[in-house]
Amino acid sequence: MSAHGGKAAARCDDPPSFALRKNMKNEPSHGNISIWIEETKEIIFESLSSADISTDVCIIGGGIAGLSTAYMLGREGQSVVVLDAGNIGSGETGRTTAHLSNALDDRYYELERLHGVQGARLAAESHSVAIDTIETIVQSERIQCGFERLNGYLFVPPGCERDELEEERQAAQRAGIPVEWAARAPMESFDTGACLRFPRQGQFQPMHYLHGLCHAIERNGGRIFGNTHVKDVESGVPVLVKTDAGPVIRARAAVIATNAPISETYGLYTANAPYRTYAIVARVPHGSVARALFWDTPDPYHYVRLHSSNAADWLIVGGEDHKSGQADNYDERFERLESWARERFPRIQSFDCQWSGQVMEPVDGLAFIGAHPVGRHNVYVASGDSGHGMTHGTIAGLLLRDLILGRGNPWAQLYDPQRITLRAFTDLIQENINVGAQLTDWLKGPGVASIDQIVPGEGATIKKNWQKIAVYRDAQGAYHQRSAVCPHLGCIVSWNSTEKSWDCPCHGSRFNPYGKVINGPANRGLDRPEDHQGLLNAAALLLESSASLSVNFLGKLLSLGLRVGGN
Repeated sequence: MSAHGGKAAARCDDPPSFALRKNMKNEPSHGNISIWIEETKEIIFESLSSADISTDVCIIGGGIAGLSTAYMLGREGQSVVVLDAGNIGSGETGRTTAHLSNALDDRYYELERLHGVQGARLAAESHSVAIDTIETIVQSERIQCGFERLNGYLFVPPGCERDELEEERQAAQRAGIPVEWAARAPMESFDTGACLRFPRQGQFQPMHYLHGLCHAIERNGGRIFGNTHVKDVESGVPVLVKTDAGPVIRARAAVIATNAPISETYGLYTANAPYRTYAIVARVPHGSVARALFWDTPDPYHYVRLHSSNAADWLIVGGEDHKSGQADNYDERFERLESWARERFPRIQSFDCQWSGQVMEPVDGLAFIGAHPVGRHNVYVASGDSGHGMTHGTIAGLLLRDLILGRGNPWAQLYDPQRITLRAFTDLIQENINVGAQLTDWLKGPGVASIDQIVPGEGATIKKNWQKIAVYRDAQGAYHQRSAVCPHLGCIVSWNSTEKSWDCPCHGSRFNPYGKVINGPANRGLDRPEDHQGLLNAAALLLESSASLSVNFLGKLLSLGLRVGGN
């Protein structure tokens, strides 16, 4: 098979096939823009709009998981085609804070409880190898992305006991992490007290890293297409990847690396909860903040790093997580981050940037990487970054390469999307009870009583002929109306005023102000509103959802019974 469509493979000195364009702040679908996207030109590839393609592997998703997988396979001589619905890195990779860490935020003592001592060791090993792999790629491909090794410090809030830190130190050491006590974290004006030091962590500029991966993938013969939306993936031999524009990619294998797997009306979404997380960027005097990673222990916790550019030193502070679509106090969350940061870093000069991103949290703390969980032959998935998207995405590249090539990998069972973690089953039930509770939004009143109450640049839900309608009013005052029913499983979307998007509170699907899908598991936009039809469609979706959830839970319970009975 050929991935080149008749085009000769690029030589090392060939120019890349993609263009770079300075980002535009006034696009409403982007909302806030991260510092990475702000200081980087967009990585733009032409769309696939005409001919069908045959290839060894088709990868859906142009973030770190998809590009890492394409890079690994390309180095093995496999022909690869990468498709992204937008521009490369326009999803969650461009919204990370890019900590490269084996200090996992679900804690090693918790991973031991869920996966056993050996599972915790494999988790530590895989994330450590991921950081090493990124370092090797940066060096071998000469990628200018500011990669550096540094220490990470885990500390408790003022006045809290440090028993948790000692428990984590012991568990991390059992997992093979050389963590040790430090008298305090290296914060000039804030005494954290005794804390844990994790050596040889890392950080980089993620968009610059993706830029380098794109060059390398093309040099190895791979092809990348942007603004190419995939509407369906048919498993089999070959796998058929169908695009909205018409062309079909025929492949020996397909990888769905889209943060939340697309076209899922069952399966991973029941064990993969979406959370919104927030980040702010503060200008600080050069040299005033130690080059290190910092994390505290509350839930949600805070995470801090430094990023240097030609202009200044930038302190990046993140936290204030909540379930996606289940909060509306976005400004307060940014304000709380600013207050927390000023207390610990009083030499902050100004706050210059803010954004939010979406994190998929698996119920047992580790990503889902491997064969599709419901038996779709030759289809693989990577999802559930659990706040460690850069390392989990790199693990995906290493593990999926081996699985597709038929090789053994010691991490395969740990990350298997079909795994059932008995000790996490209570959390699984609680997460899905939370999802079920969101269906009561059908009974709640609209966001505003009258469409006239929506100010320009904002959105809200209204009631119209028994339907719930999502209405966005643009800067010119024109109204744009779509059904407020998420096409995934029928929940009611809510307006996200900071990102200018419609967010589903059930499984994290997101849509731009005009209803275009920008984040799965939904794989199409919000419907046009038609009198009475939206309610009928929703009833059908809710019936499908209930049946799907029942079958999913029955299957998990049956599998649990078989496993427990077999022990």
